[in-house]
Amino acid sequence: MMNYLLSLTIWTPIVFGFITLVLFSKNDCLARYFSLLGAVIAFIFSVLMFCHFDPNQQAMQFEEVAQWVPNFNINYHLGVDGISMPFVMLNNFVTILVVLAGFKVIKHKVALYNAMFLMMTGFISGSFCALDAILFYVFFEAMLIPMYLIIGVWGSTNRVYAAIKFFLYTLIGSLLMLVALIYLFFQSNGSFEILSYYKLPLTMGVQTLLFIAFFMSFAVKVPMWPLHTWLPDAHPEAPTGGSMVLAAITLKIGGYGFLRFILPIVPDASRELAGVMVILSLIAIVYIGLVALVQKDMKKLVAYSSISHMGFVTLGCFLMANGTLNKWAVEGAITQMISHGFVSAAMFFCIGVMYDRVHSRNIADYGGVVNKMPIFAAFFMLFSMANAGLPGTSGFAGEFMVIMGAVQTSFISAALAGLTLIIGAGYTLWMYKKVIFGEVTNSHVAEMPDVTAREFIILAVLAIAVIGMGVYPDLFVSKMHTSVELLINQAAISKI
Repeated sequence: MMNYLLSLTIWTPIVFGFITLVLFSKNDCLARYFSLLGAVIAFIFSVLMFCHFDPNQQAMQFEEVAQWVPNFNINYHLGVDGISMPFVMLNNFVTILVVLAGFKVIKHKVALYNAMFLMMTGFISGSFCALDAILFYVFFEAMLIPMYLIIGVWGSTNRVYAAIKFFLYTLIGSLLMLVALIYLFFQSNGSFEILSYYKLPLTMGVQTLLFIAFFMSFAVKVPMWPLHTWLPDAHPEAPTGGSMVLAAITLKIGGYGFLRFILPIVPDASRELAGVMVILSLIAIVYIGLVALVQKDMKKLVAYSSISHMGFVTLGCFLMANGTLNKWAVEGAITQMISHGFVSAAMFFCIGVMYDRVHSRNIADYGGVVNKMPIFAAFFMLFSMANAGLPGTSGFAGEFMVIMGAVQTSFISAALAGLTLIIGAGYTLWMYKKVIFGEVTNSHVAEMPDVTAREFIILAVLAIAVIGMGVYPDLFVSKMHTSVELLINQAAISKI
């Protein structure tokens, strides 16, 4: 089984999703429980992968290679290292919570809803595991279809507009990536093996063009300023599960793309343009954080918060010291992505819990929630503190590591990045104060019951993840040391 562990992790949710759609479209109860079973089995496979992963090995692990399209030298080639492996596990972890979150909330097209999440989970895992460029591209594009349907079918009032905007932004960016991959195919004598591109000699002009092509694809996913405008539209319109996956998982593929494609394939262009990337990241961290301060919609506030936090990721990916990537910063970027997966999923789920009771996302429609939902208020406080980067929570670990790396490169960059801890505390605690504290302001809040057993389980699991990673981040960091060192060495080699 270990020889096919990645395939089992990828295809289990896809197969379960297909079976759910075909066999249980008229039985909502069976559709829910069968989907949950598929999500749990896929997560077990990813846990086995995590436990059997050798953190001291530089080569890709759990590799699988089979011919797919022999005439074009396209292979079904999978493998993971210390950079990609944690994201596969995070992806399957969040899927279980998403399926549980929709148990009582989703009332129509239940089988289709769960099937779309399961299939998307498999496609996302495939993106993190693919070592063939076309296989990566197929998985990368395939995940758009389920998310498009999730937003368009189960979203709010402007769901169709948000779904189309999300689809077009991502599709147009990824077409440039396809052109870059085809160019690399011919430069490498007919190979789509991603790792073979790391050794190609490329002129600075070619590297710059490839950088732009890859940047347009992955920067939209992150999303980086100024390519971020689809996200604040998509989040408010998406159902709770859609927002959880969108923030916790799909944004991370953008950061992963920087690490897997841009830095090792075009290292000279990456060093040359690192200053621009740092400036764009700092704008996202500071400016978008300030934009979050004036939001009246809770989902929009957390959406802008996600853009600001993901700015730490791109900052960490491109911090250079004497032309060499900063190990503290790169590991901090990966840690921040994992942490943000937990925290953002928790924040959007908390907003979803309140929305299911009041059917409003406006901060002004709440107040005094702690009087009616004390257990929920305690969980929401923990996740709000993690979103603000409180030490002892996962939200602090990644940001601290990136700031440590920034200090070694530029004190000004570190100081500007550190502002997000202040700005983040400002908008998060302001929202929490308005929504949770004070007297009960209206009849809708007065009728809000506290969390159900199902909601409590989801909140408790997320709380354990947030605190566990905050107290012991080395559980994940230790797995990535060797792979990050290899990445730094690859990115330091000039190809000109």
